[in-house]
Amino acid sequence: MLVSNGGLFVIALVLALWTGAAIWALITGLQMRRAAGTARRQLRRLTRLIDSGPAIPLIVRSDSRIEGPERVARWLGLEKLPPYLAELSQEARGLQRETLDQLGQKITTAQKSGAPFAMAVAAAGSNRRLRIEGRLADPQTIAPGAVLLWFYDATESETRMAALVEAEAEAKRAFDALSGLIEAAPIPMWFRREDLSLLLVNSAYVEAVGGTSAADVVEAGQELVETVDGLTPLAVAARAFESNTPSRRTVTTTIAGTRRAMEVVDLPIKGRGIAGYAIDVHDLILARQATERFRDAQRDMLDNLSAGVAQFDAQRRLIFVNQPFVRMFQLKPQWLQDGLEFERLIDRMREAGRVPQVRDFPAWRDEKREWFQSAAPVEDSWLIADGTHLRAIAQPTPDNGLLLIFEDRTEQVQLASARDTLLRVRTATFNNLYEALAVFTSDGRLHLWNTRFGAVWEVDEAELAKHPRADELLKAIAPQLKRPAQISALREVIRSATLDRTQRAGQLVMKDGRVFDFVGIPLPDSSALFTMIDVSDAKRMEDALRERNEALVEADAIKTKFLANMSYEFRTPLTSIGGFAELLASGVAGPLSEQGQDYAKAIIDSVERLSAQINMVLDLSQSQAGTLPLKREPTDIGALLVDVAKGVAGLAGGRNIALEVDVNGGPGMAEVDRQRFAQAITAVVDNALRYTQEGGRVLLLGDRFRNKLRIVVSDNGPGLDARAQARALDGVLQADEAGGKPVTKRSGLGLPLAKNLIEAHGGRMELVSEPGAGTIVTILMP
Repeated sequence: MLVSNGGLFVIALVLALWTGAAIWALITGLQMRRAAGTARRQLRRLTRLIDSGPAIPLIVRSDSRIEGPERVARWLGLEKLPPYLAELSQEARGLQRETLDQLGQKITTAQKSGAPFAMAVAAAGSNRRLRIEGRLADPQTIAPGAVLLWFYDATESETRMAALVEAEAEAKRAFDALSGLIEAAPIPMWFRREDLSLLLVNSAYVEAVGGTSAADVVEAGQELVETVDGLTPLAVAARAFESNTPSRRTVTTTIAGTRRAMEVVDLPIKGRGIAGYAIDVHDLILARQATERFRDAQRDMLDNLSAGVAQFDAQRRLIFVNQPFVRMFQLKPQWLQDGLEFERLIDRMREAGRVPQVRDFPAWRDEKREWFQSAAPVEDSWLIADGTHLRAIAQPTPDNGLLLIFEDRTEQVQLASARDTLLRVRTATFNNLYEALAVFTSDGRLHLWNTRFGAVWEVDEAELAKHPRADELLKAIAPQLKRPAQISALREVIRSATLDRTQRAGQLVMKDGRVFDFVGIPLPDSSALFTMIDVSDAKRMEDALRERNEALVEADAIKTKFLANMSYEFRTPLTSIGGFAELLASGVAGPLSEQGQDYAKAIIDSVERLSAQINMVLDLSQSQAGTLPLKREPTDIGALLVDVAKGVAGLAGGRNIALEVDVNGGPGMAEVDRQRFAQAITAVVDNALRYTQEGGRVLLLGDRFRNKLRIVVSDNGPGLDARAQARALDGVLQADEAGGKPVTKRSGLGLPLAKNLIEAHGGRMELVSEPGAGTIVTILMP
């Protein structure tokens, strides 16, 4: 078939176009293939990028279908991503139903209003925390009505955020607690800004400065402390802030109207300001001062103790030692000046020979060093080489120190030894006493006894060793009594001594005739001492003496009656003899010769003397019997002595004896029976005149001596020895001292009568004499 050139051209043109189109299609296909590969690679990179990114997208279409990577499913704990939103909650995996409902509501709101939202969710059964941010998707990329959700893994940030929130809450609680603590603190506290102005103060500060409120105090800038030594509180705070070092000082200031010592502290806080507080140390300072005074007083007291005291600190250094300690251990003062260590002190004591002699001294010293670690006081005994016994007490102190007290017990040990010896001697003495002794306790049991007690009652020693009760013992010994019923008296004596604490005594007779006096004596320890003594011989002698005394009393009564009768019988003839002699002397019967006159005068003198002797015998017998009546009255003793001297002047002149009366000492007045007192003085002076040789001297003195009336009669006669003085006061015959024979003169009854009269007046008469030196009779009246 023939084709025209035009046709060929068209065919060629078509073929050319087709070939060109094929080539272009091939080229375009190759380019599209390369673009698709590139797109796939980019998709894989984007997928990996999304998978490794912090956020995962999830598209929720308007029909609730969802599209997104499988990573969302893994984050939610699902095996694969479900097609619909409602299927994101599956039993214990995925989102919780409540959370999914909230998410659905927010998605619906975003679809209607286009408002973005964000919420935090948690995967069920997992600790993972997710943050979801949602907004409408771009309609150019995704169908209208779709919502794009971005899932963020907020597990770490949420944990950190929760921790920060908790830390913030804790910090706030701590700050509130600290603020409350500062506000409730009993000490003033404050804080200053960097410009040193007050920022805050607590209630104690407000109260201390007398403010109304903290705001007013801060606004007014009221300072707690006054200016001290030219330094204001601001100056001190500025110095502390500049040096960035705390400032601490003790000042005296007025707190609530009272002057108190305060310790003020300023604490710089870099970049913040200065905190400060003040502590009331007034009581502490007073207590410290009192403690120091107490310590000084205690040490003064320790110096005055007889015990040696040494005190060590926690480093075992000597910090105090009293003088008895220094003397006790013979320590030199220079050893104690540099805080001598405990071990070194022991060495010094050893050098002075004042520690016990031990075989291993270092071990012994180490043992004593353990006193510092002891939990309780330790007591030790030291025997020194010179025989000194020391009692050592190691008392640990609260500051880990040690207080050593050494007491010299040498005397106590010696006394204990002496006491043991004394106890043995007492036991031996107790057992060898003549008396029978027994001690009964307060419950009536026999406690102690001597061998004499068992022998008297014939009780076996083994029975006594059982310490029987008093009732049992008395029942056993009752048969030994002459009258067994008398045992009740013994029982009552023991009961009174032990229970009533009264002493009672009595007498009992044994069946063999022996007589015993017994007594129950209360002892200080509530016991009773029961003693028995054999008075059989004394009883017999007492009976004999009683019989003799009765005879003597009867004889004395006979003597008194005899003297009364004889004095009457003597007075009658004496009166007649004296009367007839006076008649003869007066010449009634005629004139008498000179010799007759002498005889008559001698008769009259003898009658007067005999009458005086009779009266003296009667007075003496009455004074001895205590029946002599006394009529006391105020008497001038000086005048009485002069009258006495006048009454015996004739006797003195007849014997050529110088009688001197001295009343210049002022004897004064006295309550006496004038007649009887003058009679006593006259008897003493008469006795001195009669027994002083012719040409002798007698002195009668009256004065006051030690507020007492004193009358002295002295002579320069021959004097008397001791036996003669006793005889003179008894009125017996005097003996010739040279030949030993009785002389015709008697000492008379004057001195015995005078002694009885003086004693009847409440005074006393003393006679002092020596042979050849005369005699002095002294009368003292109260």
